[in-house]
Amino acid sequence: MLPPDLPPISNKPLYVFRVLAKWFFFFFFGFSSLILAILIFPPMRLFIHPKERFKKSARRFVSSSMVFFVSFMHSIRALDLEVDNRENYRCLSSKIIVANHPSLLDVVMLLSLIPNADCIVNAYLKRNIILKGVIHQLYILGSLSFEDILRSCAESLGQGNCLIVFPEGTRTPRSGNVVIKKGAARIALASNCNIVPIHIGGTDKFGLGKKDPWTGFNPTERYVYTISMGPEISLENYRNLSMPKAVRVLTREIKASLFPAQV
Repeated sequence: MLPPDLPPISNKPLYVFRVLAKWFFFFFFGFSSLILAILIFPPMRLFIHPKERFKKSARRFVSSSMVFFVSFMHSIRALDLEVDNRENYRCLSSKIIVANHPSLLDVVMLLSLIPNADCIVNAYLKRNIILKGVIHQLYILGSLSFEDILRSCAESLGQGNCLIVFPEGTRTPRSGNVVIKKGAARIALASNCNIVPIHIGGTDKFGLGKKDPWTGFNPTERYVYTISMGPEISLENYRNLSMPKAVRVLTREIKASLFPAQV
């Protein structure tokens, strides 16, 4: 069933094709992750030392894999990625990337654009037999205590990596008020790194959103992701504030940058 705010399916055979393409790409993504964990990363870990250098190389390899994945989806006309200036993303260093989260593929798009990206992954993904081999070696687990997460984030940012954070903590709902959690602000203030807001827009992502059916897809067109970078949020204005107040005010600024209509 389509949500009431979407139009009816305009071309049923094409719609079925796009749904099947989506299923195929999720299978392809899982299979590729398994190949990375079993065949690619172990030799890299064996020959690339120390661990930090291995992680840097492996993250760039993952980014290149995501570029191929996005290009593959584009080639069969299931998805388009439109970016304001790709070079701006490749040049980011030691920044906290905050983004809205309308779909399952948001992190794929961001990783394809930012070759040195680190991120905090949901704890339940550690139990995923396909993805855990990649996640455990490269990214920060959300199952750690918050103090350990702060420490890991500060270390990663100090090495020149960027940290991707979805401050909602879940995918953006189709409607209603968005609630922004304080974690991104706390990480920024603890690590003393500026924030770069990135907005993910484009066509409706039905079929990839929160609680959407696997048989869903945009009823009239392919998925189009438009990625735009907002003005950098400097921490300079927060240095003289108490930590609780700085966290509250910075969290409001993050929400205003991603969801200006709700502030």
